[in-house]
Amino acid sequence: MLFFYSDSLAISSVLLPLLFVALSVFALLLDRLLGEPAQFHPLVGFGRWASWWEQRLNQGNGKLGIVIGALALAIVLSPLLLVVWLFALLADVSLVGWCLAQVAVLYLCIGWQSLQQHALAVWQALMAGDIDQARLKLSWIVSRDVAELDVDEIAQADIESVLENSSDALFASLFWFFIGGAVFTLLHRWVNTLDAMWGYKNNRFLYFGKAAARLDDVLAYIPARLTALCFILVAGEHGMKAMACWRVQARDCASPNGGVVMTTGAGALNVRLSARACYHGVWKDKPAMGFGSPAIPVDIPVSIILVSRACIFALSMCAIVALAFALTSTL
Repeated sequence: MLFFYSDSLAISSVLLPLLFVALSVFALLLDRLLGEPAQFHPLVGFGRWASWWEQRLNQGNGKLGIVIGALALAIVLSPLLLVVWLFALLADVSLVGWCLAQVAVLYLCIGWQSLQQHALAVWQALMAGDIDQARLKLSWIVSRDVAELDVDEIAQADIESVLENSSDALFASLFWFFIGGAVFTLLHRWVNTLDAMWGYKNNRFLYFGKAAARLDDVLAYIPARLTALCFILVAGEHGMKAMACWRVQARDCASPNGGVVMTTGAGALNVRLSARACYHGVWKDKPAMGFGSPAIPVDIPVSIILVSRACIFALSMCAIVALAFALTSTL
């Protein structure tokens, strides 16, 4: 928790955990009410900044390419130093202004409402029987080829996106906010964006993107496992299945963090996710994810409910711990 802010903020360190719970709730409400900014999202600007540097520095293979990629990573993330200075300055000037700035940054880093809207757009197209529209909507949120996916495969890919991205766009943002405030949240979101841009294992990014991909894995490690734990705890009768999926299936997945979230989430939903996927025209078998019958379109809204319940549970636990800390500290 952010006890190091207690020296500069006009608030007792005893109440600081409760303050961050309240700020998190406000940011989630903003995300719910407003969604992503319609005209210009700061992450888009960051993506352009990162692309500008990548086009100029992405040269060399092997160890040289890795070193250059690490240098590019440091340069692209360097504006965080300015953000740190601004928040430190604001903390000395106005507690209210500091709180509003914290909420604003967290709101911009959370992408839960947008993820729901994209996932439900796929579901609505499937329920209307418009498979071409469903494939188009799905192509906006997944990297696999969608042209040959059938109805159930579209639903399964959509659910995988909901589960995996909920860790990055929701739980990880909240986790790093509680650890280090808006600065840490912004660090994670920027690194996650760089991984999405540079983390491909192709000729262009195999070496250059390695540093960004590894840092993203590190920053997502704990949040992914806390996300999976929350899925288990809100899964009800399927909790043991979800735990078994994590223990047995996650290790076979290519992603060390995404695999944990998707296998556990599939177990919590009591469904099986994609058995195969097509990338660049080549079909590949995927490791087993989940139990029960293969997921179908009606399971898409259920997956969103699962994530929402897990988020409410996580925030409730944080609030209880923060309140208990405040009460015991004043006795």
